[in-house]
Amino acid sequence: MEAALPGEHSFKITLSNNKTEKEAVEYVMRRDPRMVKPDSAGRRAILEHLEVPKGFGRAFDLIRLARPPESTAEVAVDSLETLALIELKATKKRLVNFPYGFFFGATKNELDLGDILGDRFKFCFVCLHPETPGHQLLTIREMEPLVRSKRIQFQINFLAGPPV
Repeated sequence: MEAALPGEHSFKITLSNNKTEKEAVEYVMRRDPRMVKPDSAGRRAILEHLEVPKGFGRAFDLIRLARPPESTAEVAVDSLETLALIELKATKKRLVNFPYGFFFGATKNELDLGDILGDRFKFCFVCLHPETPGHQLLTIREMEPLVRSKRIQFQINFLAGPPV
C-alpha cells in the first residue's frame, strides 16, 4: 500500500470539514428560521450597512434577523437594524456537556469582527453527533469564561509560481 501524499490527506480533511459545515448550516437554519445565509453581494451590503470594512466578508457564515424573513430570496439591508453576524463552528464529536469540550479554530478576522460588533457578532457552536446534537450562540465576551487555552497559528501560502 502506498503512502498518501501530504496534499491528498489535507484535501480529504478539507472536503470533510466543508461537508460538516454545510450540514451545520442546514441544521441551524432548520431550527431557527431567523437565520439567513447571505450571498457575496449580500455580505458586502451588510458590511457596508454596518460600516465595517469589506475585508471582513469571510468572517461570518450566517446572519440572524429579529424576525424570520418573509422571503429568503431577498432581505432588505435597511431593515437589518437588529441583525447579528454569525460565525459557525461545527463538530461531529460526542460532547456530553456541550459546549464544554468543543475544539475549534478562529481567525484573527473573526475575533476582530467580534470586538468591533460586540453583541452583534456571535459564534454558533454546533454539535452534529447523533447522541448529543445541539447548537449554542455565544458572543466573544460570553465565550471567554469557557476558554481553557488559546494559541496563535500562522497559515502561510507560497506564490503559485516563481516571482518575475
